[in-house]
Amino acid sequence: MTIANAPMDHPADHPVVSRQQWLADRKKLMAREKELTRLGDQIARERRALPWVRIDKAYTFDTPVGRRTLADLFDGRRQLLVQHFMFAPGWEQGCKSCSYMADHTDATTLHLAQRDVTFVAVSRAPLSEIEHFRRRMGWKFPWVSSHGTDFNRDFHVSFTADELASGKADYNFGDTDPGEEMPGVSVFWKDDAGEVFHTYSTYGRGVEVMMHTYRLLDLTPKGRDEGELTYTMEWVRHHDRYELAPAAKASGSCCGG
Repeated sequence: MTIANAPMDHPADHPVVSRQQWLADRKKLMAREKELTRLGDQIARERRALPWVRIDKAYTFDTPVGRRTLADLFDGRRQLLVQHFMFAPGWEQGCKSCSYMADHTDATTLHLAQRDVTFVAVSRAPLSEIEHFRRRMGWKFPWVSSHGTDFNRDFHVSFTADELASGKADYNFGDTDPGEEMPGVSVFWKDDAGEVFHTYSTYGRGVEVMMHTYRLLDLTPKGRDEGELTYTMEWVRHHDRYELAPAAKASGSCCGG
């Protein structure tokens, strides 16, 4: 269990102090937070300094406006941010955890574009299945299909029956026991000559970079409140499948009703 997922102490056991003591403790924690911020800045510099890999394979994708190459997906910008969205052919709906990630995206794409970044989600499901689910969820961000291509396999987010049977596959830069589809985020650069380079990928908990809700939950007394769950994201639902929030259920007001 990670610290982020550790359950909160019982409220009756939690220390209650004077404002002066709270301020002293808060300043100590702020010093640690600043250490983390500086470390994050340093890691970001090291991430940008990673060498790149030229993309030599001609990937093409089904999009609402026809077949497009990987270079086309940049939409006139130099940088492309890809969410590897778990949605295999024949699935009734996309992964609920990937959907949780995607729920944070539409408001972000406008700001990313101002910094020369295009966002696109890529799934292995056929485009018709993607579009059906997208309409249900109400998303607007670009979402394309890699159906029939090697893209998902080459970026280690889709796995064969043999790999699943063996319990070992190359996911998150090591042998793991994956599912049929796994999440990830990849980044690409396109130069003036139109050549495309793979610059970065992250998997596992690295995809939390898209989960802004988690960052806000980490500020709260209960945190992510996942310590007693069977698995960390067990509570997550597609946004149109949540029941009323507990506070609303408990309310006796007309709004709660």
